[in-house]
Amino acid sequence: MKNLLVMTLAMTAFGAFAELKIGTVDMMKLVRNHPSYETNKQFLMNTEKDGQKRIDRMKAELDAIQEEGKRLADDYRNPMLAQAAKTKLENDLTEVQRRFVEQQQKLRSEAMKLQQDLSENEARLLKTQADDLKKRIAVFAEKNGYDFVFDSTVAVFGKPSYDVTDQVLKTMNVDPAKAAEKDAD
Repeated sequence: MKNLLVMTLAMTAFGAFAELKIGTVDMMKLVRNHPSYETNKQFLMNTEKDGQKRIDRMKAELDAIQEEGKRLADDYRNPMLAQAAKTKLENDLTEVQRRFVEQQQKLRSEAMKLQQDLSENEARLLKTQADDLKKRIAVFAEKNGYDFVFDSTVAVFGKPSYDVTDQVLKTMNVDPAKAAEKDAD
């Protein structure tokens, strides 16, 4: 009797599950073909390039300070130098060393800030893109009677017939054939 009840419940659950309309999408393909993808990518590249220019300028300043220190150290080694001149050079060397350390700290700080800004911008842009894709997928699913649409990367297995990525791409005005070519590159 108990086995019959379990079998009846299992068959009822399976029957209800069988009537669900399920789809999968390749989220990475959708992200790479999102209307803002190229703009976002260019923005991040420009941000990185601008930051790298700032860092390169700071490195040049650091190199100049280091060269100044080497020149002062060479002057200090002159055996013909009077004590007053040696004292002045010692003070100058101490000042150059302080500026060098300060510039190193600024450079490190700027490099860390650049990496943090890039990471934050990338995360923010990706979240905005993902939110937009979720809305588009929800509208597509609602319009086409899907009960669930999963990211294909979370499924261990899914029949290719469940993949609705190309249909979602069409709702984004993206030609699936061109998207496939883009992925092949």
